[in-house]
Order: sequence, then C-alpha cells, then structure tokens
Amino acid sequence: MTRDLPPLREVIERHGLAAKKSLGQHFLLDLNMTRKIARAASVGGDDTVLEIGPGPGGLTRALLETGAQVIAIERDNRCIEALAEVDAAFDGRLIVHEADALGADEAALAGAAAPLKIVANLPYNISTELLIKWLKAGPALWSVMALMFQKEVADRVLAPPGSKTYGRLSVIAQAASTPSRAFNLPARAFTPPPKVDSTVVLFEPSAAAFAHLPALEYVTQAAFSQRRKMVRTSLKPVFGERLPTALGAAGIKETQRAEEITVAQFKALATGLAGA
Repeated sequence: MTRDLPPLREVIERHGLAAKKSLGQHFLLDLNMTRKIARAASVGGDDTVLEIGPGPGGLTRALLETGAQVIAIERDNRCIEALAEVDAAFDGRLIVHEADALGADEAALAGAAAPLKIVANLPYNISTELLIKWLKAGPALWSVMALMFQKEVADRVLAPPGSKTYGRLSVIAQAASTPSRAFNLPARAFTPPPKVDSTVVLFEPSAAAFAHLPALEYVTQAAFSQRRKMVRTSLKPVFGERLPTALGAAGIKETQRAEEITVAQFKALATGLAGA
C-alpha cells in the first residue's frame, strides 16, 4: 500500500508540516525504524492500535502495513489532510481524532476494541503525563505499550533502587507494569534531530492491577521531593504519628532514604495509606 504514498519528506513539504517545538514534535521518517517499532509491539492484523501524535504519518504507515486498525489522536490540525491520504491508501483503517491527548477519553475511543495496543513516538513535552495516565487506566485499556521517550526519561522509567535516576517515575511505572528497553535511536534518526537520543520502552501490564496508584503518587511525591532526607522526615507529613507503624509494616528503616526503598516497599506504604 505504501507504494501509492509519496515519501514522507515530500508530504512534510507539501503540507507545510515543519515540526513545531511548542508541540514537542520530532518526526521519525525512516520506515525501517518505524517498522521496527511495530514489530517490537507485535502488532498484527487482529489488533487495534492507539497512536498519539502521528504527525505526517511515518509510524502510522508502519502500523497499518501490519493489517491493524489504527486510532490516532493528533492535536496539530496541519497534519489532518496528510493523514487523510494515509487513510485512503489503507482502506479506511485509520481513524483520526483531532484532540489534545492529555484530555482524550481513550476508553471511549476504543469502545469494544479495548484493550488496545498503544504505540507512539510521544511528544517530548507531555510524555510522562501520558504514561502515568495510561498506567492508571491499566489492562482494561491496553495490553501492551511501545512508547518512545527521550533516553533520559526511559532511563528513569527503568531505573533500579539505589541508582541516581531512580525516582517517582521508576516506582509508578514498575508498580503498574513490567517495563523493558526495546532499543535506542540516535538523534540523527529524527527530523529535526533532538538534542538527545531516544529509547523505545515496552510495557506489559502487571498480572494484578495495583489498586492504589493515587496513594502511591502521593507517597512518592513526598519521598522523592526530599530524596536526600531520611524517610522519618520526608514522610512525616503523609503519615503523621502512624509513620513508625507504616514503615515497620513495609520493612523500611526510619533512616533510609527514598532512593533505597524498593517498589514493593513503596506499594506496601501506599496500600497502608489507602486503607487507613
């Protein structure tokens, strides 16, 4: 099908789609790379895929080539006409919603097709907000996610306890899913090239959805906002006089710092707080 579509650089020029910094846009034009992303998520003809920020449609083409149906959310109205051409070339299997992804109701868009596969080259400026939104939605919305982040964000998602990059995002992502690094992409693969390399991260939902993510967000915010302080100080505003009991139940010493506490221990703290 893609033989009927012009090269992506021609599409960008014809539709005036120069990437906007304000939207965090960096277009991936290499179809070998976009196909690699689709393969990483094991996208096939029986799947319905959610894509965020398709831009001129490079990754979109690769997803549609598999036979899948694609639901795309695009905020930039300059891209809508270009995406209509992609839809026409793939027998109407592309559904485009012009909207801000942060405010979108993905479950309503998916309908009976849920759970979806979410595959996206995320806009850099909203990538972590979208990730947390989808982690909260859990396996009712998605069965797998293949998401491209700035490499430093991916490193934070995957960081183990005790590392300098371990923080709130690490805990929340690892509590709600099993993330793994698929592959890295150099900055030169994008147009325009960002200042940093990128990484595709795969997420599989946890076997049992963690029910207390709001409490986990609250606890990790307090702990990591003062990450150099011992938890007997940083978590005192959260638990008050119950703090020694809560720490003891989670197997945490009062003298430990946030970066030393495991995901399982943070989950225990959040469960205790939610049940209080």
